[in-house]
Amino acid sequence: MIPREILKQVRRIEISTRGLVNEVFSGEYHSVFKGRGMNFAEVREYQYGDDIRTIDWNVTARVGSPFVKIFEEERELTVMLVVDVSASADFGSRERLKGEVAVEICALLAFSAIKNNDKVGLIIFSDRIEKFVPPRKGRRHVLRVLRELLYHRPEGRRTDLRAALEYLSHVQRKRAVTFLVSDFRDEGFDKALAVAGRRHDVIAVRLGDRREWEIPPLGLLDLEDPETGERIVVNTSSPRFRASLGDVARRSREALDRTFRRSRIDVIDIVTGEPYVQPLIRFFKDRIRRQR
Repeated sequence: MIPREILKQVRRIEISTRGLVNEVFSGEYHSVFKGRGMNFAEVREYQYGDDIRTIDWNVTARVGSPFVKIFEEERELTVMLVVDVSASADFGSRERLKGEVAVEICALLAFSAIKNNDKVGLIIFSDRIEKFVPPRKGRRHVLRVLRELLYHRPEGRRTDLRAALEYLSHVQRKRAVTFLVSDFRDEGFDKALAVAGRRHDVIAVRLGDRREWEIPPLGLLDLEDPETGERIVVNTSSPRFRASLGDVARRSREALDRTFRRSRIDVIDIVTGEPYVQPLIRFFKDRIRRQR
């Protein structure tokens, strides 16, 4: 039995995202993620301005006046949500943890998908594959996806992006729009990302928290890596330490950016404690502009 608290959370997230989907994301989503092709729908009489390449010559010859073919977009897509639930997802220095923000973003994307009659699937991973929900359509299915994200208790603590991407390629043979939601605290997944990027339309949703690269002068702090359990005492009052922390984070981010560029992967950067709607809208608008 799923606890009543989880069901309330699912309902709250559905209500909070419904307005955004209806008012903001539905049109952008449809424009960005095109269907797989065009299906023939019907013929109609030629009108001034029609592309002459669409003339149906068989009908034109039979009727004695020009007719053109009308096509409709073959809309149905598959959207895969590949979500990192390693221990670092439980970090957040503001109102919400990275994992909580990840669930809300997944809800927004999933409801946008089903509004456009697309399928939604889910892969939950840490240093292992934790859960797989095959792609399906409909509101009830999306609510199940949200329940899985909220109710699931991870077995692993670390992150294995390579295993997650290889599993995606194994279970999803056809091309899918894939949102890889993670803080990317991992190495050695470059090749798997490149392979997945060639097979699918992969978008990286990179989650971060400002305290991971900016720490105020608070004196001595006992810090613990949530994934490895390694502990260290640092002097946050030291300008040198704070500068070094920022420098290490910047270099790591730049290296990851290079990995994304090599694999031609789009990135949406989300920072906990800051609105995530604007980064998502920027992504959609940038995609639309590049497709023109």
